[in-house]
Amino acid sequence: MARIRIPSTIVILFVTIQTGFLLFMYARYSSFMPQSEEKPSQVHILILSSWRSGSSFVGQLFSQHPSVFYLMEPAWHVWVTMYQNSAKVLHMAVRDLVRSVFLCDMSVFDAYMPWKRNLSDLFQWAVSRALCSAPACDSFQRTDITSEMACKTLCGRYPFSKVEEACKTYSHVVIKEVRFFDLKVLYPLLTDPSLNLKIIHLVRDPRAVVKSREQSVKALARDNGIVLSTNGTKVEDSKYKVMQEICRSHVQIYETATLKPPNFLKDRYLMIRFEDLVRDPLSEISEMYKFADLSLTPTLKSWIYNITHGQGPGKKKEAFKITSRDAVSVSQAWRNVLSFQKIKKIQEVCKGAINMLGYQLVDSEKEQRDLSLDLVLPRRQNQFSWLSFNPKH
Repeated sequence: MARIRIPSTIVILFVTIQTGFLLFMYARYSSFMPQSEEKPSQVHILILSSWRSGSSFVGQLFSQHPSVFYLMEPAWHVWVTMYQNSAKVLHMAVRDLVRSVFLCDMSVFDAYMPWKRNLSDLFQWAVSRALCSAPACDSFQRTDITSEMACKTLCGRYPFSKVEEACKTYSHVVIKEVRFFDLKVLYPLLTDPSLNLKIIHLVRDPRAVVKSREQSVKALARDNGIVLSTNGTKVEDSKYKVMQEICRSHVQIYETATLKPPNFLKDRYLMIRFEDLVRDPLSEISEMYKFADLSLTPTLKSWIYNITHGQGPGKKKEAFKITSRDAVSVSQAWRNVLSFQKIKKIQEVCKGAINMLGYQLVDSEKEQRDLSLDLVLPRRQNQFSWLSFNPKH
């Protein structure tokens, strides 16, 4: 049988044409495929905490950064509007609002503020440096350290549309929230390809939290009712039922994030103790900034020093304000202010959280008052490391 001999140059040319055609078809097909593997350009940080835990202070550490768009507790609007529901029922609505804010979609507030709005209609808007500087307000520069009072005076009448406009111009969107009690509620956000979410979990000694809460009893009464599912009835929490739920939530969040956590939490969860923060501010803040892909500026370093090295312990009327205080004294004030009977009750309802988060119980009033006795255990004893985490187990 006769054989047909084809020159090698023709074979090479044919293979080249065929390969080129396949590459062309692949490129054309790929252009229609969703690019789900690419991370969003913005970084999203959720400061997860509870009332009176120093979260407003931590929020300001991010708010004053020139790369950050910050909102303090936007879910307040959800709870105020639907206060007859329980915290558990409201979890979904809070999560949806937080997701929309992270994506700079402020139309979500239409359900809670249906009227024509200004910046001043947003809860605690004036503590956001981003809403006090361009493009939200023309009175300050992004590199300025802004004050709540000055911002209220100069920026309150700017239209609400400036919130969304400003949000879209920042590399980082940071939200501080105290209305999540279960980390698993946030799983849909952590696995959402449109978000690049990281969580900073801020905790504080429950005994110090109670001391701070006693300065704000009336202000917290409605929220207490939602936590305890009282159908809208305000609660003053004299029996520490709310504290018990708060402590349970911190244990749940910490355990979920550190004991056999899902792999998508890798490098996306950081627990910070308020006591460590006030003892060594620059070190702890540097750790948080590194986690959030931010860097400290000289202006921020100076401001942080001044805000943590004031003369006084903080006054009752300053309970919800960020003022210059002796931060270490503030963190230890409960030991001189609360009675030992109260301390025993708090330790009883929050024993699990106190132990797990690295605090020392006191067995007597003498131990409570002895400030030379350090009740904050070294962090290395309770710190979780991803190096020891094996997702196969």
